[in-house]
Amino acid sequence: MSSVVAIAISLLPIFLFLGALVVIDSYKLVALRAVLLAVAAGLVAGLASYGVNVWLQPLVALETTSYSRYIAPFVEETLKAAYVAYLLSRSKVGFVVDAAIYGFGIGAGFAFLENLYYLSVHPEAGLWTWFVRGFGTALMHGGATAILAMVARTLHNRVDALRLPLLLPGLGVAVVLHSLYNHFLLQPLIATGLIVLVFPYIAIAVFQQSERDTRAWLGSGFDTDQELLRAVRTGQMSATPVGKYLGSLRHLFPPEQIVDMLCLLRLRAELGIRAKGVLMAREAGFEAAPDPTLPAKFEELRYLEGSIGRTGMRALKPFLHTSTRDLWQLNLLDEMAEASSAPRP
Repeated sequence: MSSVVAIAISLLPIFLFLGALVVIDSYKLVALRAVLLAVAAGLVAGLASYGVNVWLQPLVALETTSYSRYIAPFVEETLKAAYVAYLLSRSKVGFVVDAAIYGFGIGAGFAFLENLYYLSVHPEAGLWTWFVRGFGTALMHGGATAILAMVARTLHNRVDALRLPLLLPGLGVAVVLHSLYNHFLLQPLIATGLIVLVFPYIAIAVFQQSERDTRAWLGSGFDTDQELLRAVRTGQMSATPVGKYLGSLRHLFPPEQIVDMLCLLRLRAELGIRAKGVLMAREAGFEAAPDPTLPAKFEELRYLEGSIGRTGMRALKPFLHTSTRDLWQLNLLDEMAEASSAPRP
């Protein structure tokens, strides 16, 4: 077999599957640039894994088969999880479906590098070997990291900030799946067939549930933001729970700071409605037109946060909507603002 054919058979399945995940995502939550960065992160994780495995195997004094079953899966899945942790800590992942795409992209980059290395070491390998590595090993890498990311994102929904223990359940599942695959408890072709049959159904189920969650979040969040804006614009803010709460803070903060707090809540509501509108347009098959006012709004947002100060921001926390999805939608708009303000070639 030529090297080109070997690489094609071993890599096309995982990249085609990654492309399919991006295409069937109705809301187009993960941009192509972000997918490519995830693949690049997988390449880096692959390089790091090679270095750690070469250094660690002599230290643990295990022969290659035992090391690949018990130590290598932990090393490799942990290094792949590092980029997942970064994405979650920066509120770059809004929904479980995003996590699946990011995780599979990381696994695709890792598998790409691993299969190139395998080709250099075993250039004589035949068709069935590359079939197993493409439809089995490569999809295993993508699927294991996707599961890790999905579990971590689900747990992250329940807290305001990322805590590393949230990664441990998903990491444990990924390591176990990786280790079981390396044990070859089933014949390689049978294991490959199971992965090809089972993982697409898991992915479809995740996408369907995530789309239901997205619609529910869009509906409830849109109504809440609209109610706040309506109260501000009609001068009825004092009658709302938010207005009453701000009134109770008057003895703690100067009047100008209370005004800044009200402006911040109004601006966050406007940005929230804009972000949800973008997602609704994407679901309908349209890309929202660039908003030239976004850069100025984010500049105002940062000014207000600085003016209010840490103590004031803590006081506003009950009404600021700082869930991971709310922070994600701000990141989505912030990236759009940066794109709209970038100089055109």
